[in-house]
Order: sequence, then C-alpha cells, then structure tokens
Amino acid sequence: MLRKHIIPPLLGVLVCILLIVMFGKTPVAALQSLFADSFTSAYYFGNMLNTAAFFMIAGTGSALAIKSGNMNLGGEGQVYLGGYIGCLVLVRSTLPPPLTCVLALLAAAAGGAVMAALSALLKELRGAAVLLTTFLVSAATLPVIDGLITVQNTNTNMLALPYIADCYKLPHILPPSPLSISFFAAILIALGTWYVMFKTRYGRKMQLWGAAPEFARYCGYSSRENTYLTLCASGALHSLTGFFAVTGTYFTCHKGFYVNMGWNALNVALLSSSNPLAVIPTSLVLAWIFTSASRVSLTQGFDFDIAGIVQGVILFSVALPFAFSRRTRKTAREEKN
Repeated sequence: MLRKHIIPPLLGVLVCILLIVMFGKTPVAALQSLFADSFTSAYYFGNMLNTAAFFMIAGTGSALAIKSGNMNLGGEGQVYLGGYIGCLVLVRSTLPPPLTCVLALLAAAAGGAVMAALSALLKELRGAAVLLTTFLVSAATLPVIDGLITVQNTNTNMLALPYIADCYKLPHILPPSPLSISFFAAILIALGTWYVMFKTRYGRKMQLWGAAPEFARYCGYSSRENTYLTLCASGALHSLTGFFAVTGTYFTCHKGFYVNMGWNALNVALLSSSNPLAVIPTSLVLAWIFTSASRVSLTQGFDFDIAGIVQGVILFSVALPFAFSRRTRKTAREEKN
C-alpha cells in the first residue's frame, strides 16, 4: 500500500535527474541545486513553502471531492475564478478595508462554489459525469476570464487587473520570499476538513457515498446533498487558493497565474489517498520537487519545462494504478452479477 504513495514522487525525481544529466549545461551543479538550494536559501525555501500552501488548500478541495465519489477536474478554472473575483472586489470596493477583505474572500469562495454547483446540477438532473462536466466548465471559464480582464484593463498591454492596495496584501513571514500567512491558513483548512471528514456523522456519510454508493442509497442517504455540498466545498477551496495567490503572492489577477495549480492539487489528493492530514506532507514533498525542477530548468537554460514533464510523470504514475483498480472492481461486479 505504501509503494503507491512513494513510487510516483520517486519516479518524478528520477526523470528530473535523467533530464538534467542528458540536457543540462553543468549537470553536477544542477543536481546540487536540485537537492540543496531549496533548503539553503531563505528565498527558495519560502517559495517552496508558499507553493506547498497552494497545494494544501486546493489539494484538500480535490481530496474532499474524490472521497465523496465526485472527481473534480475543474480546479484550474475555479482557482482562476477565485483570484479574479477576489482581486476585482479588492480594487473596486469602497468599503472599509476589513469589510472589503471579508467580502472579497467570501465572494471568491462563492464563485468557485457556484461554478462547481453547475456540475452537481447536471449530475443530479441529467446523470452527467462530474469528472467530465467539471473539466468542460473549467475549460470554458478560462477564456471568458481572459476576455473580462482584457476588457477591464485598457491602460497597459499586460493581461492583468490593477494591483491591489498595500492594505490588502497578506504579510510576508520570510522575506524576500513570497511566503505569507496563507501557509498557516492552509494547514488549518486541511486539519478542519480532516475533522469534518473523519470525526462527524456527515463525514462518514460522505465517505460511504465514495466507497459504496449503492449501499449509501440503500441506507436512505441523500445523493443530492452529498453531490452539492461536497462539490461546492471543493470548488470553494480551489477558489480560495486563487484568492490567497492574489493577496499573498501576485497582488493582481493576471493571465496564467493558475496554471498547473488544479492538476497539482489532484496529484496531492491522489498521493495522499484523499486524507487531508496526509495532504500536508504530500504538498511539501511535491512543492519541493516542482519548485526545484522549475529553478533548475531556468538556470540551465532548458528549451522545455522540466517541472511540466515531472508533473505529467507523477500524475500518470498515480492515475494508472487507480484506473486499473477501478476497472478491476467493475469487472468483478459484472462477473458477480
């Protein structure tokens, strides 16, 4: 059981090492940077923890959806929407700063929840697969937000909203890195979700829908309640990731800031077996792998993105056994029937 959690990250590191050896200008220095620089520099270490915070929040959202039997593949669009709505409220609101911050956070979370609720509605009314509809809704949302940003920003050629005021920026705790207090918020979100999932009656019902939907239906549990609540919560957590990225790291909503956040969150959820407690260390490990790979790719002048390749290797190695196990269980049920 432990192997399926350890092998994918190891494969990712191995692929990274092979690419460095084959294409790196100075392989020895690049390998040293890969393994050591993230822990010997305040900037690189803080950047790694900041990335891990994003993985924790979005990964918890993905874990929640998977555990309930609703695979959410709309993370990219939900992260982008949360960042867009949050930034728009912060730059347009005339309310006092504390009220504006609360309003922006709630509006960002609500945007992701509504977006995910559309997939829940399609599942309950038409029987549409959540895995497919969340991806399609997300894919349709991304260019729409790009267009909205373009229309609203006529002062510069940059595809971004105006920068938020200093009073809305989250305090950084490890200068000069972008690490902010969102790191602690991410840990609290993961711990709170774990408590709801494993220590409450609703959490046990939710897990039953993910593990044995037929038995959950036989027990009289509401499919509609499970679908709407878990998908809306998952969408809200993804959107909060975008909100914290805007207020703690980028200070604006610009095109492409969301890239790979949703897929990396899915990596985190699958590697942690959708356990929010395991999401925390898993996020730290993957954040180290991806940030280190990106740094080496930049310093070595690669013509391709190592981090993207490593991400694909990890996601494929995680998803393949998962797909085979689902197929095996389906075949066994058919044979039994």
